[in-house]
Amino acid sequence: MSLLVDSHCHINFDPLGNEVPDVLARARDNDVGYFLCVSVNLEDYPQVNALADQYENVFASVGVHPNEQQGHDPDESELAELAKDKNVIAIGETGLDYFRSTGELDWQHNRFRQHIRAAIRSDIPLIIHTREAAADTIRIMKEEGAGKCGGVMHCFAENWEVAQQALELGFYISFSGIVTFNSAKDLKEVAKLVPEDRMLVETDSPYLAPTPHRGKTNEPAYVKHVAECIAELRGTTYENIAELTTNNFFKLFSSARP
Repeated sequence: MSLLVDSHCHINFDPLGNEVPDVLARARDNDVGYFLCVSVNLEDYPQVNALADQYENVFASVGVHPNEQQGHDPDESELAELAKDKNVIAIGETGLDYFRSTGELDWQHNRFRQHIRAAIRSDIPLIIHTREAAADTIRIMKEEGAGKCGGVMHCFAENWEVAQQALELGFYISFSGIVTFNSAKDLKEVAKLVPEDRMLVETDSPYLAPTPHRGKTNEPAYVKHVAECIAELRGTTYENIAELTTNNFFKLFSSARP
């Protein structure tokens, strides 16, 4: 059986960062064998890269989250230079977030555009975060030609219409613990409809723990619950979802080495 990939986690964040060997061991005990540790700012990026150096089954991204406002804001050239590192398999996470950031947001739009251009220049995928900003996210993706590099809509929580637009641009849809919540009825429908060759699973740990761990610190071991939920929704086996999502991960992130 294929080992699962947690396609989006932050194992450098507290409290996971204080017990990484144990976190990875618990994940392995739950059929999770690979991890994409995602950057949210350049100040903490060295921690992300160091984990990828230390563990051959941990991959890294480089980028600045749309809500980050305190640290350094890199341009396309700087991001592309950082992306040359052997551990880096993606640019991001990037995107738009109108839930946490309000007011004049041209700076957020510009950051998103710089990340898209860097991914195209580097020929590696994007990791896109969107929250209460789907229309502008898709619009900027189209304007900047994000389909040239492709990528993933991480922690997807939008409706099928938005999913279709992302799929048309060549993007994958990644499901987190949100899909296990009883309230996530629209998202459950999306999970039934996404083509089997375009879906990924993730935790976004230490956030958004799935049922039955909701409200607790999330960790990569729990991505198994996401895969099990999707299998049930689609009327297939957990083993099938594990194999599909793992194959999809290594197809999308082709510079990663299983």
